[in-house]
Amino acid sequence: MNVEIRAARVDDYQDIYEVLSCPGVVRNTLQLPYVSLDRRRQYLENLEPGRHLLVAEVEGRVIGELGLHQQRNRRNHVATLGMVVHDDFQDEGVGTKLLQAALDLADNWLNLKRVELQVFTDNDRAVHLYEKFGFIIEGTHRADTFREGDYIDTYSMARVKP
Repeated sequence: MNVEIRAARVDDYQDIYEVLSCPGVVRNTLQLPYVSLDRRRQYLENLEPGRHLLVAEVEGRVIGELGLHQQRNRRNHVATLGMVVHDDFQDEGVGTKLLQAALDLADNWLNLKRVELQVFTDNDRAVHLYEKFGFIIEGTHRADTFREGDYIDTYSMARVKP
């Protein structure tokens, strides 16, 4: 599978909507189901400075998205990261390629010292991927998120450049 990583464009909104509507994506992120297509388009049209969106594209179709959101003021050396991959393309190396590109941007272009994220403690695949790239678990937030009728825990993970 030939995966191209590039910056997101406004006209990607329909594909991004499809990715964010996948049951596995909704389950493993803070996304809510039933978000409108118009809202996804508006988000892309109104990106704030310091918000970098990358997409993974295969044969003209966006199948994954990664947001790297640089913080402000005394935390401008920090970015938060969130990533999604379409249910049909998980375990195909798409997340690895998105994360490689994002960390290249963070390290070699934005001069970020710290990249941080939160991930559900039961999302073993994501935790393993982040650990592969040097992220470590810094803490556990108990009963942090309400999902499918239950409260679940999340890990705070970060990668700090030496």
